[in-house]
Amino acid sequence: MKEEPHPFAEEWRHGPVRALLIGESIDVRSLERADCLALSPMAVRTGHHGVAVITRYGVVVLFNVQPVEEVALLDYLKPLVGHRYPEPIIEEAVFQIDANGREYADLDGVIHLAEPSVPRLQLVADILAKSTILDHYEQRVAGVFDRIEPLAHRMSRRGTGGGRVRDLLHQIGDVLATRHRMVGRVEVTEKPELLWEHPGLERLHDRLADEYELAERDRALNRKLGIVAETIEWLLDLVHNRRSLRVEWYIVILIVVEILLTLYEMFVHDA
Repeated sequence: MKEEPHPFAEEWRHGPVRALLIGESIDVRSLERADCLALSPMAVRTGHHGVAVITRYGVVVLFNVQPVEEVALLDYLKPLVGHRYPEPIIEEAVFQIDANGREYADLDGVIHLAEPSVPRLQLVADILAKSTILDHYEQRVAGVFDRIEPLAHRMSRRGTGGGRVRDLLHQIGDVLATRHRMVGRVEVTEKPELLWEHPGLERLHDRLADEYELAERDRALNRKLGIVAETIEWLLDLVHNRRSLRVEWYIVILIVVEILLTLYEMFVHDA
């Protein structure tokens, strides 16, 4: 399929790229804009010379968008965002149109493109959006690990954790539930449908996916989530065992009290 040039090609030699994770989802189907450039993912004109790629899993990727234009777009999207975050998670890069037609991402965070065509912008947006999602979960799981370690040590030594155990289990459960909801939408390791229509962009996709280490980060995140799941099981077993032991002690105490009362009746009351 022949690619259409970007409508602002003469303005686009280099510029900023910002990926913002603003919530768990965006109702793209309710987004009706006359300035739509492409679908799946949706790309729309924004501001004077900018383009925004809007994903259904909560990420907006902005190309050449000025700060005031960014604020206006985010305000426009607010009613369509599900479970909006108080502050967006942001990943930044720079695009550069390569005079020699080369396409790659360098170590300085500059993404080199042969031309600023809409499919290329969609592809870059797909990579950056997935990277931002991974960064979000990496931060959340790291926070859970920071809380797990001291609590696990304390419970292994003392056998108690109090209300903190309940708070921790709630947080861990929220992380796992959110990850479960998002994994079906994001599909980090899957190639976008865009490549079916533009197979010539597959090499660019692979280069960017390697540069942002999407597959490696996804595997590492899944391993950490597996450890979190095992930790949940261990904590619940420990709490259950402590409660079971406490109940057993209550039963023993009741039996001892009953025996003492019986002895009292036998040797004191009868006397």
